[in-house]
Amino acid sequence: MAKYRHVRTEFWQDPKVLEEMTPEDRYFYLYLLTNPFTTQIGIYSITKKQMAFDIGYSIESINSLMDRFQNHHRLVVYNSDTREIAIIKWGKYNLNKAGKPMMDCIEKELQEVKDKTLIELVYPHIPNDAIKESFSRYVNDTYHDTLTSRGQKEKEKEKEKEKYILSSKLDDTSSKNDVIPYKLIIDLLNKVSGKNYRSATQKTRSLIKARWNEGFRFNDFKHVILVKTQEWLNDPEMNKFIRPETLFGTKFENYLNQKGGRQFDSSPANETNQYTGLF
Repeated sequence: MAKYRHVRTEFWQDPKVLEEMTPEDRYFYLYLLTNPFTTQIGIYSITKKQMAFDIGYSIESINSLMDRFQNHHRLVVYNSDTREIAIIKWGKYNLNKAGKPMMDCIEKELQEVKDKTLIELVYPHIPNDAIKESFSRYVNDTYHDTLTSRGQKEKEKEKEKEKYILSSKLDDTSSKNDVIPYKLIIDLLNKVSGKNYRSATQKTRSLIKARWNEGFRFNDFKHVILVKTQEWLNDPEMNKFIRPETLFGTKFENYLNQKGGRQFDSSPANETNQYTGLF
């Protein structure tokens, strides 16, 4: 059976083609859409050497064009390990109608794709619901696996960050001219309180700097944050006062010396155990 691909006449009126592509870009894009290695799903195996041979370009020229199409035009993605390319908007031109022969072909080709994440890129641009349904089975599996892996990595990062923040100690004997750890202080406050203050806010920085210039250091800020959060976190009336304006204001020294304040075990392991209920 003859193999053919659709390229609509609107291709030449597309603003991206008209305004962003050079004549060389247009030629290369038409080649990617219509060469003999293309498949029904818009994901196919091809080497850069084959591309260069087909259109009479050097490998260097192909590398340059592929870079433009991936990073500037964002129309393709190429997996150098599996030698597979995905034409992201392939469905716009070639996946409009479904029938049994078409669906059988699509199912077979989807199974043969080595890098299943490429399917996820083509999927959003498919206009036909039946074809989109076939793609979705692979997209959902890949998407779920990706999310699971990403979620595990995020949890690991959060644990590392939590461990770093709670175990951090800076030299209390450092001078007033030392770099003030604004971010570390606010990260700790956000971590134990569940809030989202920014360390770059001018008012917050001025409060921290004022206490720092009075001779207080990171471990003092850390102590006040942990003590007042433990006291106020579950109190609906007082929770709103877990904020830089209150904690680092004129009552800072009072909070630092309140009853029981200095009795916390400062070892990282014990401190983490005491406050795990706050996260």
